[in-house]
Parts: sequence; C-alpha cells; structure tokens
Amino acid sequence: MTILEVIQRSTDFLAKKGVSSPRLQVEHLLAHLLKMPRMKLYLNFETALTPEQTDALRVLVQRRGRREPVQYITGSAAFCGLEFAVRPGVLIPRPETELLAERAWTFLSQSAATHLAPTALDVGTGSGCLAVTIAVKVPGAKVCATDVSSEALTQAQDNAARNNAIIQFYQGDLFAGVPADEQYHMIVSNPPYIPSPRMETLEPEVRDHEPRLALDGGPDGMDYYRRIAAEAGAHLETKGRLMLELDDDGPIAAREIFEKQNWIVETIEADYNQRPRILIARRPAD
Repeated sequence: MTILEVIQRSTDFLAKKGVSSPRLQVEHLLAHLLKMPRMKLYLNFETALTPEQTDALRVLVQRRGRREPVQYITGSAAFCGLEFAVRPGVLIPRPETELLAERAWTFLSQSAATHLAPTALDVGTGSGCLAVTIAVKVPGAKVCATDVSSEALTQAQDNAARNNAIIQFYQGDLFAGVPADEQYHMIVSNPPYIPSPRMETLEPEVRDHEPRLALDGGPDGMDYYRRIAAEAGAHLETKGRLMLELDDDGPIAAREIFEKQNWIVETIEADYNQRPRILIARRPAD
C-alpha cells in the first residue's frame, strides 16, 4: 500500500475507535515510524510502504486504537519548540502549559536585569518541561526542580540533558526535598488539580494511561493549592512571584485559598481559549 492508502485506512480505523483527530494521529505515528517530518508525508503519498513498515504501523495504530496516548507510543512530546521524552508514569506536557512557561521565563528574564543570576523553582516537575524550558530561555538563571516521583525525576534529568539545560533536582513531596534556607525569585508549578470525582469522566488516554498522582487534586481539586499557599512563602524572595496553572473550574476557589494565606493575587490570566488558567501571586512586602 502507498502512504496515502495507509493513512486513509488507518484513519478510518481510529475514527471507529473514537479517537479524536484520527488522521493527524495516524500521520504522527507514520512520521515517527519513517523518521521523517510529518509534512514530508504529503510529498510522498504515492510511495509504497514495505510489508515490514506496514506491519509495524499496524501495531502502532492498534495501540492508539486502545487509546494509548500517541506521545507514549512515539516516546516524545513537543513543548515550546523543544522536544521532550515521555513515557508511561510521567505526565505528558500540555499545550495550555506553554503559556505558563512563557509567563515564567518572561518574568525571570526581567529579573535578570537586576539580579546577576535569577533563580527559579519548578514544583512537581514531571517531565521537566517547565524547568527545562525556563533554563533554555533564560541562560544564566539558576533553575531547580523537585518531584515526589523518582520515575519523573529520571525522565526530567534525561530531558535536561537532551536540551542542554543545567538544573538542580530535588526529590520530595512539594517543598520537602528543597533545602530549608533556599529562596527563589520565582516559583512555578502545574500541580494536580482534577477533583477526584471527575477522574473517572476523563478521556481514556488520560484516565487509563497517565499517572493519577500527577492529576488527582483531591475531593475538590484544591489539595495542592492549599499546601502550596501554606508552604511556598518560605521559599520565595520578597519581590518574587508564584505562578500556578489552574483548572478552568477553580479560579475563584484558588484565589480565596491564597488570599486567606495573605498572598496578594495579582492576576488570574486566561489561556488562548479564554479560560482562566494562570494564577500569579506575591507575598506582601515586609
């Protein structure tokens, strides 16, 4: 079969399995298999696949049909123009988190004007997408990252090396692994924020494959925000900023949590889909 025929047949198969954007998914899998940019497939529609290539693609498409995320199948995900290795047990970087990364590196770049080496801490780093991106975008910054999962930290360390980013990693639950006397100009986090009752309603790709530890935010989705509000202040410089990703259903509750802990919530910024997504806060001046 030609590349075009394989794409068409595989697209029909994934559509019947309920996979969203089935043709795009097939193209990603085929580009991965053939080791070529996805758009180059369009220049080779009439090229015939070998029987071995056809069989290999069939296996990949069947995995996707069982709703395994395409990023786990290919082993990589794009984030802010960088490539990150991902595997089961580590949260897949999300496009909506790119806005948080952009706000974080912009603030840290501005801090570099007044600090020789601005510092940042990524709490719950997962794949390392936030920490690595910040380190790449703000050369000279001291970037640290922490996660409770040793599996996630191993993946984050690999991604730091892949992108030539120098990062200090700590293992621990939120701030537990961070030295008690360390303070940062910026703390950034994409914490678990899905309310536990909603976990079973998620798409199979998320519910059945991604780590629950990185998703489940407790009964109301706010468990980690309460803890961050209580613990982050000890590690934030006086003029520093705390930046957190939010569930689009939780901005009011998150604001109340931080204001009760005497944080000044500067803004809750909407994402590209106009959904409330990023909380930016600071400690009151002494």
